[in-house]
Amino acid sequence: MEYVDSNLKERTARLSVISNSVLVILKLLVGFYTGAVSIISEAAHSGVDLLASIVAFYAVRKADKPPDGNHAYGHGKFENLSGAIEAVLIVAAALWIVYEAWDKLHNTAKPEFLEYGIILMGISIGVNYWVSGKLFKVAKETGSHALEADALHLKADIWTSVGVLVGLVIIRITGIFWLDPMIAIVVAGVVFKAGYGMTKKSLYELTDISLPADEEQTIIDVITSHKEVISFHQLRTRRSGSWRLIDMHLILFKDMHLNKAHAVCDLIEAEIKDKLGPCDVVIHIEPCDYHEELGPCPLEE
Repeated sequence: MEYVDSNLKERTARLSVISNSVLVILKLLVGFYTGAVSIISEAAHSGVDLLASIVAFYAVRKADKPPDGNHAYGHGKFENLSGAIEAVLIVAAALWIVYEAWDKLHNTAKPEFLEYGIILMGISIGVNYWVSGKLFKVAKETGSHALEADALHLKADIWTSVGVLVGLVIIRITGIFWLDPMIAIVVAGVVFKAGYGMTKKSLYELTDISLPADEEQTIIDVITSHKEVISFHQLRTRRSGSWRLIDMHLILFKDMHLNKAHAVCDLIEAEIKDKLGPCDVVIHIEPCDYHEELGPCPLEE
């Protein structure tokens, strides 16, 4: 296996841990100082983000370890597991926001010094926008499921911060306190939807669902583009972290020289990796003499 840039993944995951740690501390300080429950609930949400980013950080470190005696296919599933954990945390954060918003509907305490909260929410939005963009970029480059989940988590945090920011501004201008928790509930719905989608994706990959149809079609197109290949069958695909695991049976002319058959397989493997990224491709060769699906060999040398 050829491995992706693990140092880049670790540095990016570490960036998320640092940014979330700073935001949690600032939100707690400002939340208790102003007495704004929405800011304190945002601190709790960022705390979930921090936990998720720590999970992602250790997941990418574990996932990039080479195969060993107990993990012959590598450690990529740790990234899929991390994505599932983060997705559950996203859903939990959405439920927490709803709980806090509902509680605030019955809380008549008037928060003070909302200007500090408004400024902090603006900073939080800017920081999370930049960090999530960085995470998405590296996740796409490396195929990291853990970084993608962490980026989605921060993107959800942007929406909750926007909701809190709008609520604080409205309260500051109009004094209508009940609008803030109502906005938070709407934002929680957006967060829940994102978490639900990530949960489905993570569970599918943990249960070894096949690669998407367009990726399998790319593999088929590569195979059929080589005239030396008479046919193929038993194409099986799945994903493990950043890696796509692919195996297939190729039918070649029975008298083809072993060196040529090997060269054909190497070329197919290289083209698949070039189009899809990190892959572990296993090809089983069968001679075209007689096959149950094809009958007698249809081609001559």
